[in-house]
Amino acid sequence: MRYALGVEYDGGDFSGWQRLSQPGTAGPPTVQAALERALSEVADAPVATVCAGRTDAGVHARCQVVHFDSQARREPRGWMLGATSRLPPAVAVRWCVPVGDDFHARFSARARRYRYRIVNRPVRAALERQYLAWYRQPLDAQAMHRAAQALVGEHDFSSFRTVRCQAPHARRELQRIAVERVGEELAVELQANAFLHHMVRNIVGSLLEVGAGERSGAWIAELLAARDRTLAGATAPAAGLSFLCPLYLPECGLPEEVTL
Repeated sequence: MRYALGVEYDGGDFSGWQRLSQPGTAGPPTVQAALERALSEVADAPVATVCAGRTDAGVHARCQVVHFDSQARREPRGWMLGATSRLPPAVAVRWCVPVGDDFHARFSARARRYRYRIVNRPVRAALERQYLAWYRQPLDAQAMHRAAQALVGEHDFSSFRTVRCQAPHARRELQRIAVERVGEELAVELQANAFLHHMVRNIVGSLLEVGAGERSGAWIAELLAARDRTLAGATAPAAGLSFLCPLYLPECGLPEEVTL
């Protein structure tokens, strides 16, 4: 039987999503390793997982979608509660749904959403500090939003991916990007068919230079056309980034929050 899970986690204490050692061996703490240990205990047999999109060290997830196969007979509620009771406090399984054998957490996803949060004031945050980046200079959120619209559409995003990115090409379709301010906090929300390694954090790092008045609004379009990572802004810190969710077609039968 194949199951899909909605998994929430605080990435602050993890070396990212991906397991960095063989199952059953010691290695850096990762979300995948913790989840597979918990599911394997519930199943009383080894369980391997596949996620919709790997996250880096320090990056959080509101609803990461994962699938796994198991011959163990457990109700969805049993998988959800049983796994969560065996997970560290920073990880929880929010829901479990039986899915067809053709469902794939990564390849069935049609889009992915991220949110980057910034506290913009002279002093750093104390509350929610693990979920916020800090930028002390005043930022013009409207200028950032206007500049970001040059990125919407299908483009080569080579200027916004890390040199360690292993994707075979840099073409992605950015479907939506918005920058909004509420009080002292700015949020950058992005939706795309897929993202490159560090793509969100590199886009935000460049937009911060526009918001601070160090670059013109036209600079983002120029960076996109240049296809040169060395010309773009610094990579924004991981702490402000959350993977909101992937999105699937209704026929996948998943909860509404991850359905297009």
